[in-house]
Parts: sequence; C-alpha cells; structure tokens
Amino acid sequence: MSADVKNKCVECAECNECERTDTCNVVFTEEMRKTYKILIPTMLPRHFKILANVFSYYGYNTELLEDGTHGDSKTVIDAGLKYVHNDSCYPALLVIGQFIAALQSGRYDTHKVALMLTQTGGGCRASNYISLLRKALVRAGFEYVPVISLNFSGLESCPGFKLTLPMIHRLLYGILYGDLLLTLVNQTRPYELEKGRAEALADEWSERLAREMTASRIRYSEVKKTYRRIIDSFAAIDVGGRDRRTAPAVRVGIVGEIFVKFSPLGNNQLEDFLVSEGAEPVLSGLIDFCLYVVTNSIVDYELYGIGKMKAKIYKIADKFFLRKQKDLIDIIDKEGSFNPPTPFAHTRTLARGYVGMGAKMGEGWLLTAEMLELIDEGVNNVICTQPFGCLPNHIVGKGMMKPIKERYPHVNLVAIDYDAGATKINQENRIKLMLANAIPTPPCHHGTR
Repeated sequence: MSADVKNKCVECAECNECERTDTCNVVFTEEMRKTYKILIPTMLPRHFKILANVFSYYGYNTELLEDGTHGDSKTVIDAGLKYVHNDSCYPALLVIGQFIAALQSGRYDTHKVALMLTQTGGGCRASNYISLLRKALVRAGFEYVPVISLNFSGLESCPGFKLTLPMIHRLLYGILYGDLLLTLVNQTRPYELEKGRAEALADEWSERLAREMTASRIRYSEVKKTYRRIIDSFAAIDVGGRDRRTAPAVRVGIVGEIFVKFSPLGNNQLEDFLVSEGAEPVLSGLIDFCLYVVTNSIVDYELYGIGKMKAKIYKIADKFFLRKQKDLIDIIDKEGSFNPPTPFAHTRTLARGYVGMGAKMGEGWLLTAEMLELIDEGVNNVICTQPFGCLPNHIVGKGMMKPIKERYPHVNLVAIDYDAGATKINQENRIKLMLANAIPTPPCHHGTR
C-alpha cells in the first residue's frame, strides 16, 4: 500500500500493514484533496457535469464517469456481477460495477483516485451502497481507494471533503439548470426538423453552465436571465410550426427508482428509444427528489416527534427550494412554448388516499405521487421502471397500479423490469406494445391551473 494511505483505515488504525478485510475504510484526507482525482458515477449526465464543476470550483479534482451510458454497458455489468452479491439491487450492481470497471481500465493511477457516492439516510441505496462498494473494492484488490460520502445528514465525516452553504447554494442552481435542460430537450427532440439539434444545443449549454458555476459570484438575477436565454434558444429550434403545448406527440411519463428512472445506463437509453418511436418522454426533475428528502425529514417530526430542530431547518430549506422551483416554472410558462414542471407543493398532495407520507423507503410515496402527477398533467401513458431487488419501489410502483387504474381506468400503465439478465429487446418490445395502445395526450393548460 502507498505511504500516503497507510494507517488511514478506520477499522484497523493500529496496524502497520492494512489487512484486506471487508471492513477496511480508507479516509479521504486533506492531503489527498491536493493530488487525488474524485470519480463520480453517472445518473443524470448533464446535471452531474455541472455539479462536478461546482466541486472543481472549491478545489476538488473531479471526473464524471460515462462508462456504459452510450450502450456499451457489458463491461460495467460484468464488473458488477463479479464483485457485488447477486441478491443486491440492480442499481447497486451498476454503480459499483462502473467504479470497478473504471479502476480496472488503466485510465487512472489507482493510488491517486477517490470514489464519491451520495447518501441521503434512507434504508436502501441512500445508505448502504457505500458499504457494498467498500467490500467490492477489497475483493477487486483496490482496498486502498478512499470512498467519499456526499451527505447532508452527518452519516459519515470526511476530513478532506466538506459541504458548505455556499457550495450547496451553487449545487442547487446546478440542479435547476439541469432540470431545465432535461425538460426542454425532451419537449424538443420529438418535433425538431434537424435531428440532433436539441441534444447538441443542450451540450453547448452544459459546457457554458459548467463554466458559469466557477464564476466568483453567482447572482440570482443573472441565473433567471440565463433561464430565459436557454428557453429562447430551444424555442428557436425549427419544429415545423407544431405547438408542443396544444398539439403534442404521444407523451409517455417515466417514473421509478431514481437511478433506473434517470440513468441511460440503468434504463437502456429509454428516453432515446421513446423519441425514436415518435413519443415525447416526460420526467420530473431532480429537484423533486431533493424536495422529497426534505419533506421526509419534516414528516419524521410530525409523525414520530423526532428531529425537532432538524425539522425546523428543513422547513426553511423547503420554502427556499419551492420558491426557486416556482420561479423557474413561471419563466417557462411565461415564454409559452413549453410545458413547465408541476410545482412540488402540488405533487406531494396527490398521494393522499393512496399511500401515507410515512412510506419513504426507496422512492416511497413520491413514486406513487409522480404517477398521479403525470395523470393530472394529462400524460395518460406511464412507464414504471422497476429494478431487480428493489422491493419498496415494487410496492409503491407496481403495487399501486391497481388502485390508480380503478380510479383512472383510461390510463395506460406498464411496469418494465430492469436487471442484469433482462434483454433490451424484450424491454423494448413491451414498450412498443404499450405505444401501440397509447392514449393521445390532450392539450395542456398549465397556465390556467
């Protein structure tokens, strides 16, 4: 083991030669910050590219992994199957497989890299992936590689990586920019006359926004001006005179476990496939999941009386995030070419009568609420992405389809399973069958709601 990581293992700090055990935990130190590269797994490539630049602004050398996101997923899946227990959920297999594949690729000095994963404090991916990753690193011979927990709840401390309020502030704007691009790209690709123009424009804006995140100061007035410039640039793309709000293509909502819902690696490029079939994909943004996590901390106090001070802080954060989301929605709505996202304040009321707010394992009540949100928007065709091993999301996803269809019999709901043994062709055939019975989308009137 290299000298700079020797004696850094939490569980074996007394030893001179770190033993390869499943409990080995190498700490990312302040010294490592100066020379190490931090690898970040993919989920939302454009979002994460912008967020990675926020970390770079604060002195962290980061790189977003893209292994497997463009259809070349076999190496990632094989690494996951080899080093992750086969009863673990599919998203864990993919994320850890992507890390291991990157370390084995020869592209990096493995004694000068660290790995970053998010933790939100939930019962599944949100807490336990880091333990699974550390065990996989030991099995693959990379026990000396430090793992950084990106969390807001004190689950793990990391001397070499600190979240600060100014950093969180920039990360929030990065998420909102990413959500805006996600919305505009999906509402442009099915209609554009010059194929690939929306994707190319989004890539241009991603580069520009990534640089903007490194500005010495971010003014909110400038952020809102940038929103307008982005929207205007997408509205200028030639769509042959079609009005996306009053005469849309068949709109297909995508819900499910967060990684498989968003990640091209996790869902076999589902958005690309829907666009190729002439449909418009509809997804809620990452800010909704952030607000879901915030809401759950407030609900914990309301239901169980725990975390009083934490709940007070999160109520302030909730109001702040909702206000920022509303500003973005208002700007999209005012321009008039695109359907804005649904305000999360409305979304979280929709699951009432279906599932309680205390159901927060995995995506919990949010998954049910998102299906109902899509129906509320007139999106009557919904794909629920269900990864192997994700029991909570099968319950609040596939399990809630029957009561939803009892109330909305006209809705076309389908659950698609994603796992290492499922073939892309079978998934796409099921989706084609769904599209053959797709229900047309009525004109949308967000501005009057």
